Amino acid sequence: MLAVSKLKRAYGDFVAADEVSFTIAKGEIVGLLGHNGAGKTTVMKMLSGYLEPSAGSIQFQGLALQEHLKTLQQKIGYLPENLPIYPELSVAAYLDYAAELKGLRGEEKQREIKRVIEATDINNKLLAPIASLSRGYKQRVGVAQALLGRPALLILDEPTNGLDPQQTLQMRELIRSIAKEATVILSTHIMQEVDALCDRVLMMRAGRLVLDEKLADLRRARSLLLTTNKPAADIQQALNQLTGVKAVDILGKANDGEQLRIQLGDAANVHNTAAAVARAVLQANAELYQLQPEVRDLESLFRDLNNAEASKHHVPEVNRAA
Repeated sequence: MLAVSKLKRAYGDFVAADEVSFTIAKGEIVGLLGHNGAGKTTVMKMLSGYLEPSAGSIQFQGLALQEHLKTLQQKIGYLPENLPIYPELSVAAYLDYAAELKGLRGEEKQREIKRVIEATDINNKLLAPIASLSRGYKQRVGVAQALLGRPALLILDEPTNGLDPQQTLQMRELIRSIAKEATVILSTHIMQEVDALCDRVLMMRAGRLVLDEKLADLRRARSLLLTTNKPAADIQQALNQLTGVKAVDILGKANDGEQLRIQLGDAANVHNTAAAVARAVLQANAELYQLQPEVRDLESLFRDLNNAEASKHHVPEVNRAA
């Protein structure tokens, strides 16, 4: 459906996106994450055809985006973070204008406008000037224009920004229904949105893609948490000798015992290593209070990865919106 290869965008000496490559299949909802200035918006603008890459290629439905720009843009829906809407227009007039830009005409245009109005629940604001709308309603109008023409690729930048909890739930259901027929790229700072909607995560840092992984695999622990009554220092050496154990960290007091984190090697089998750890604890005449895979939430994974990349590459933070 979508194949991105070595995508780059430079502004003079400043490189906003560099060597970005990934593929997304039809029906996937992919989260695009990163701090401000990481390059997310630059990538989304290039995917929408709004911004021309300095290098690299974008293939959409088997066609090169730059070579078939007008044709393919009619199949792309894009909600930028700050949508350039016309405040003096009514909602109905704006959607009519947006539909014309997408090449919709006649009865087809009217059907599509009616469909997106119902999908985003903005019926009661059709004749209101956009300038008079709340932030939440403006966001819904932005999503409505992105849905026009039943896009095969939907790019959403902060789609629930300004929505109340009930509207947020409705938006999630709408995005899930769209993904039955389309590819969805979702950029957000709200980790709960990624948890609730996405199958996969792309993470950017300083213009580069540093992670491309299924969300389920990303959460899967490569470490075990152990709690025992034995002083941690007394059992640490024995645990370090076990096959599959990469390192053992002492975490301190927890649940009336000592807690340790056992980091596993890349090739280690979690179940086999956990069994070996349990045997080692019992052989040390210690009580086994707790032994379980460590499960981290997406927010902590995001923080840890960014800290690790910063240490690895010594890349300074870019205080600039991409």
